[in-house]
Amino acid sequence: MNPAATKVSFVGAGPGDAELITVKGARLLREADVVVYAGSLVDLELVKTYAGDARIYDSAAMNLEETTSVLAQSALDGLKVVRLHTGDPSIYGAIQEQMEELDRLGIEYEVVPGVTSAFAAAATLKQELTLPEVSQTVIITRLAGRTPVPDREKLAEIARLGATLVIYLSVSMIEKVVEELLSGAYQPETPVAVVAKASWPDEQVVAGQLSDIAAKVRDAGITKQALIVVGDVLNARAEGMRAKSLLYDKGFTHGCRKGIIT
Repeated sequence: MNPAATKVSFVGAGPGDAELITVKGARLLREADVVVYAGSLVDLELVKTYAGDARIYDSAAMNLEETTSVLAQSALDGLKVVRLHTGDPSIYGAIQEQMEELDRLGIEYEVVPGVTSAFAAAATLKQELTLPEVSQTVIITRLAGRTPVPDREKLAEIARLGATLVIYLSVSMIEKVVEELLSGAYQPETPVAVVAKASWPDEQVVAGQLSDIAAKVRDAGITKQALIVVGDVLNARAEGMRAKSLLYDKGFTHGCRKGIIT
């Protein structure tokens, strides 16, 4: 290994709002000599805000070999390198194949997590995704498209659980999403929210039910960069909660507090 080589930093940029990148991610960008960013999803203004002096590459038109070449050569040249991904790089980030290439070349790397758009969407909706007696499970998934999914993970199969779903990369196939969800545990009246470009200045929110969400999404002109949130937790703001958490109940004892006996 070249003793002068540096390590590559894979950094989650967050969902879009430049202030939602982590402190560590922002520091690494400020220190970077080279930044390779996912230009189809990460705002260039965010990159310029933190890494204005760096050499910047937009990977939107680059293939795996081309991105690896830039990352590897820059690291071997002793430069500080950031590979900037949208949201959190561990969710649909395609970083495993990049790390595998760096392993093959003997180049070190680190991964810095970020705020994924699922949680930015929940923040926009002012909605907790897990509620007592409603859902204690959140499933992040997608509809099969050009990238297939295993048979056991088809949306119709996952829908049998009736959990809170956050569906990525599928809004362009919203009719198919609805069809598969209705074949599971969800009903036509199950609430749905579609959040496009969560946390961006031009963020859009479309709310409805499975029975009407496809038409509403089409009317809004949303075809990409959107999450579909599905589940009965979305009824809480309009209908109230079925039950409250025991965590702050005055009669609930735990390691940090003794309950009040009445």
